[in-house]
Amino acid sequence: MMKEEDGKMKIPKGCMAVMVGHEDEEKKRFIIPVMYINHPLFMELLKDAELEYGFHNQGPINIPCRYCKIKYLYI
Repeated sequence: MMKEEDGKMKIPKGCMAVMVGHEDEEKKRFIIPVMYINHPLFMELLKDAELEYGFHNQGPINIPCRYCKIKYLYI
């Protein structure tokens, strides 16, 4: 499914990487389906990310929340 390429995992087609972690936690990388972008909870998390980091970010989207909040996207 995901292959290692230059020390990084390749993201499957139809998915994207996000970095999740509150300010007092180490950030963890999550691979989520692109269709989750329209999920109301993910939209709320993106608004939080915009307030925290702004729009200018290179690499994966950084989501400033606790890991436990992301699990609700998978339910």
